[in-house]
Amino acid sequence: MDTEMNTGRGVDAPADGLGLRESKKRETRQLISDHATRLFLQQGFERTTIAEIAAAARVAKKTVTNYFPRKEDLALDHQEEFVAGLARTVADRQPGQSALTALRLAFQAAVTAQDPVAGFAGPEFSRMIAASPTLSACLRALHDRREAALAHALAEATGAPADDITARTAAALLAAVHRTLFQRIQELTLAGRGNPDIAAVLTEETTRAFDLLEPALAHYAVRGPERSPSGQ
Repeated sequence: MDTEMNTGRGVDAPADGLGLRESKKRETRQLISDHATRLFLQQGFERTTIAEIAAAARVAKKTVTNYFPRKEDLALDHQEEFVAGLARTVADRQPGQSALTALRLAFQAAVTAQDPVAGFAGPEFSRMIAASPTLSACLRALHDRREAALAHALAEATGAPADDITARTAAALLAAVHRTLFQRIQELTLAGRGNPDIAAVLTEETTRAFDLLEPALAHYAVRGPERSPSGQ
């Protein structure tokens, strides 16, 4: 447990700046998540029940579902970060930088960092996902949602309508590269390769994958120069 609470009888706020009530809620959420993950890894996602998770965490079943409305939310707890990541990278790209360049650099950084959100989840977690039809379907849906969010961000970046076919096609191409590389990391993980070895392989394969998009997208959604406050 990494949540720490102040022990000063409520006189002082917790050290992390959260109120006592909010800190307790975060601690309970983490406790439930920790026990759920342990049980999923021990006996599989499909076989584990909400009742078992509640019993392990010593909370009511209703408490579990209040924090995690779906059982999948207990296993895939970085969903919103995953869905929003590509769109956020496009929105935050530097002046003169295309969407493709920004996304390429961000993914390369994720490979270097061996980021779990990029797919470096480790063998036990990867096996759990692969063995569960529910989680596999949920992951596919998250990839689809991420593509839709990226299409929206590209339309905004280019001043196009929300249903612009160019933005949607560009998002499909960019999301496909990310999906393929994510699956590649999972494939190598399940084959017994360690994260440093996988990162070395992906460093080269990432370059090849993104290079395929250069002819079509090298000059698409390039961010213009920032204006000074005076408009000059």
